[in-house]
Amino acid sequence: MTVDVTETISQTVHPAFQLIRQHHVEALDILVTEYQHKVTGAVHYHLATNHDENVFLVAFRTQPMDSKGEAHILEHTALCGSEKFPVRDPFFLMIRRSLNTFMNAFTAADWTAYPFATQNKKDFQNLLEVYLDAAFAANLNPLDFAQEGIRIELENGEPVYKGVVFNEMKGAMSSPSDQLYHQLAHHLFPETTYHYNSGGDPKDIPDLTYDELVRFYKSHYHPSNAVFMTFGNESAYNLQEQFETLALAKFSKGETLFSKEERRLTAPLEVTETYAVDAEDLKDKTYHIISWLLPKASEIKLRLGMRLVEGVLLEDSASPLRHYLETCGYAQSTGPIMGVDDSNYEMTFYCGVQGSNPEHAAEFKAGVFKVLEDVASKPVDQNMVDAILHQIELHQREINGDGMPYGLSLILNGLGSVIHHSDPITVWDVDSAIAAVKEELKDPMWLSNLIKTHLIDNPHRVQMTLVPDANKSAVEAAAEKARLAAIGAQLTDAEKAEIQAQTEALKVRQDTPDDLNLLPKVGLEDVPVELQIVQGQLREIISNRIDYPLNLYHAGTNGIYYNQVLIEIPQEVVQSPYFNLLSILMGEVGAGQYDYLQLQQLQTAVSGGLGMGASLRSKVDDKHKISAWLTLTTKSLVSNFDSIALLKLAFEQLRFDEKDRIIELLQQRKTRWASRLSGSGHSYAMQIAGRNHSALAQRDYHNTGLGALNWLGDLVGRIEKDAAAYDDLINELKAIHLKLLQAPKQFLLVCEEHQSDRLVEEVQNVWDKLDVPQHSVALKAVEQVNNHANEAWLIQANVQFCASAYPAVDVAHADAAPLMVLAAYLRNGFLHSAIREKGGAYGGGASYDGNACSFRFYSYRDPRLAETFNDFEASVAWLLNTEQQPHQLEEAILGLIASMDKPGSPAGEAITACYSLLHARTPAFRKQLRERLLAVTLDDLKRVAEQYLLNQEANKAVVAPMAKKDELLALGFQIHQVN
Repeated sequence: MTVDVTETISQTVHPAFQLIRQHHVEALDILVTEYQHKVTGAVHYHLATNHDENVFLVAFRTQPMDSKGEAHILEHTALCGSEKFPVRDPFFLMIRRSLNTFMNAFTAADWTAYPFATQNKKDFQNLLEVYLDAAFAANLNPLDFAQEGIRIELENGEPVYKGVVFNEMKGAMSSPSDQLYHQLAHHLFPETTYHYNSGGDPKDIPDLTYDELVRFYKSHYHPSNAVFMTFGNESAYNLQEQFETLALAKFSKGETLFSKEERRLTAPLEVTETYAVDAEDLKDKTYHIISWLLPKASEIKLRLGMRLVEGVLLEDSASPLRHYLETCGYAQSTGPIMGVDDSNYEMTFYCGVQGSNPEHAAEFKAGVFKVLEDVASKPVDQNMVDAILHQIELHQREINGDGMPYGLSLILNGLGSVIHHSDPITVWDVDSAIAAVKEELKDPMWLSNLIKTHLIDNPHRVQMTLVPDANKSAVEAAAEKARLAAIGAQLTDAEKAEIQAQTEALKVRQDTPDDLNLLPKVGLEDVPVELQIVQGQLREIISNRIDYPLNLYHAGTNGIYYNQVLIEIPQEVVQSPYFNLLSILMGEVGAGQYDYLQLQQLQTAVSGGLGMGASLRSKVDDKHKISAWLTLTTKSLVSNFDSIALLKLAFEQLRFDEKDRIIELLQQRKTRWASRLSGSGHSYAMQIAGRNHSALAQRDYHNTGLGALNWLGDLVGRIEKDAAAYDDLINELKAIHLKLLQAPKQFLLVCEEHQSDRLVEEVQNVWDKLDVPQHSVALKAVEQVNNHANEAWLIQANVQFCASAYPAVDVAHADAAPLMVLAAYLRNGFLHSAIREKGGAYGGGASYDGNACSFRFYSYRDPRLAETFNDFEASVAWLLNTEQQPHQLEEAILGLIASMDKPGSPAGEAITACYSLLHARTPAFRKQLRERLLAVTLDDLKRVAEQYLLNQEANKAVVAPMAKKDELLALGFQIHQVN
């Protein structure tokens, strides 16, 4: 319902704002109120709930008209000091002086946002002050622009480019999917801001000047161009009092940016572009993609209609377009960009494949359009439409919040609409839009006509063939080198002196301690006394006349239940490299009487999907043993219990007879895994460095590391050509499946209390009888070669990821807590400055990993190698040989406690509590660890640093570009390469 604005309500509205409307979203149980600042026109949407975790976001409409990265570099530089807080690094300093559950900043295609979340009222006020001042009164020091954006320094008298964003975007743009998106956008959007890379293209970033950055700030970061969005139990009046007194009162009316429609193509484009691949074999590395520009995202009925079209065409493997793309025979996987994108002013639709070859472009286009024309020629099956509507309702109802705070997820869902001057309530409350769509669906050809109008007959369409180029990396590196050489040849002595002076000035600025008294803070006295842990009930169900535990958790799940089966994994199965492949198959191949297409359709109709995964931890008190549980998962609306039986069927009667489908799934897994490596280079580097420090670390290195990707590629190559090799694989998977069927089980159910008895009864009925063959089988012996060499793995990348690892204790040991604090202490006090600010990497730090039982240093998107490893060691010397300040210890502990106390979704907190118990991380254990963290002293840090790090032999690892091979060999690394 929409609440009328009345005089009785208006007296509670802050005098600087006017109330526009209120709307209660029943499905989410939130009250949305829209306000507008009377002077500047700034809008404020407040999402009122009873959540203790309050969220704030301020966003600006930013529309760069080049790829120099001004929006992105400004996002970084605005957080480097402001009028009220003239310290050099208030953002990272506040991360350490806060109990935040989220702090970040985002640059999107046409907006820039600054969000945070916290459960602590004092902390919220502190962060609000800092964020508002950063947004509306940024200092924009030229030296901060040089550090965060781009600068030239002289090394051995020759100019080189440096800058955090410059290196960040070098790393980001080494990803094939990022290159695919930006090259496609260049053609799909001929004139508007989406034509350009808002993050910055490394080729163009050096052209950005400081003066251009300042002009961009002044023209974009004004309240008249701003959006405020808040979520939680803070009152809108109090929030607006802060907005007004801390920022808005200083401003008069300014300019508001409006998006504009793209100039339409009168005929489709077909283009070929290239991306860098540092490999000799370019076969099966081409991407084919078709994209369409659609009408504005504000047309909510069409927006939902196109979401239905996406579902009909692409929802699962039984959907006709996805089925065609997965089985076309000339590609290894569907592409990385698929379906409707409604985040921009105008919507787009994509479909594509990867792992193909250039000569298939015409066949790809013909195949896609044949599917579209077949579907559009007749009414869409009503059962399929109902299944997609079910998925939309499930997605709308689900309370997330396990990665990003729930309130922030809601805010970001609606932000695009506000940025584009349309109504976010239609995004949050889709019920009215669904009602309107259901009216349209009375015409059986409505969806078919949408496909015809917006896809088949739409001339604003781009087909791109993205082909690999083995020389592109070298050509781009040579171009950058030539550009720098040309600059160097023209530099006068005075200009060289000016560069040296800036370099020295930046170093002085980086080394000058900030006056921390200028910043607000919370302290250990503000930390809650107790760690909140969700408590469940232990029930029992009977399966095959055996009593099994059922862990029941009551939670506010908004009409959704979560059902899991937890199976204790035998150790020989945990170690098998084939085990991970089984989880790829469940729910994706057929089961029982259903082939895989029928099973896919059933999943979409009755559940939020079926999943198989593994929850693996080191034993709490023995790092040479692994605690391992298989997780079979599903979720559904409480109006439908069918997903419980479907989960059992998909696991118990999993079919191994669909050879083409199984090879297809393994091929997809290999292709998608290989295309995502550069985003996780630091994780792989740490995994490699710490591979010998626990049984679990060793297992993960062999089964989920970069070598496992090569193994999977070899396996797929063999089974495609050799029937005997395929049969061997299937026999191994069957043996693993049998052992899991025979293993001890538990059950997990998360739901609302009034639904629990019915759901427990359903789980009991479904699992009463389980078909478990009793014969025994043996698995293939696993041969793993362990070495202690420093390893470097070469991947497709433009920057490095470095790691050093030292053996450490298991998580139950008393020294685990000081090692955790030590990692945060070294990151805050030394590594952030050395690796990010001075070294130019996008990130770096240290961590204690209680599963790897390892203390690791790492860097992310790093332009350096040997110097970074020197910084890792120097951080220990800094701790032991430099006078330390008391606030540094408190800040390190605060960050760990905030992370430990961070709330999740209601279901997520229950699932986490259950998994913790499975792995012997009992409430008593978790509370003891928290108490140990709070009790850590500076002497403890020095003691564990001397014991575990000083003069100890670190194992080093690097994930690096192919071009770094010779340099890495010279540094003594053993070289491996991702095939």
